[in-house]
Amino acid sequence: MSQDTPTETDAPLATPAVDATIDALETPEPVIVAEPAKPDRGGFYLGTGRRKSSVARVRIKAGDGKFIVNNHPVEKYFNQLRDRNDVASPLKATNTEGKLDVHVTVHGGGYTGQAGAVLLGLSRALKGYDPTLEQTLRDNDFLTRDAREVERKKYGQPGARARFQFSKR
Repeated sequence: MSQDTPTETDAPLATPAVDATIDALETPEPVIVAEPAKPDRGGFYLGTGRRKSSVARVRIKAGDGKFIVNNHPVEKYFNQLRDRNDVASPLKATNTEGKLDVHVTVHGGGYTGQAGAVLLGLSRALKGYDPTLEQTLRDNDFLTRDAREVERKKYGQPGARARFQFSKR
């Protein structure tokens, strides 16, 4: 055979398209790191939380641990120990209790719904304050909104699921 005609042994093992694919698989993709949120004019980091019909606007900044809800200390605003524990749980989980001043404005719904709204808003504000806390907050389900709502009342019935008493005769 002559040197000008290629033989099976002379053929390349991979095509250029396969080589490009292999190179793409070997090069790692750059890791995208989220930028920390910037504080507002007063140095506060903001977070909004919702639960049922309650809405909470939470502002946090470095301080001595004051926790104010609607211009009242948290102990006076939330009478139930369960609600106070729920509200403070993101701070306890992230070891920031006593290091941050928390100011909350909350309206709508009842106390339990308001406590859930404050919990979510505080968690979102903490995530903006320090993005490294996000994994701890996610592991404890503090950044997940509770989507449960009140079921609507149906027509011809006294409530959402209640029925008028059935009479055969």
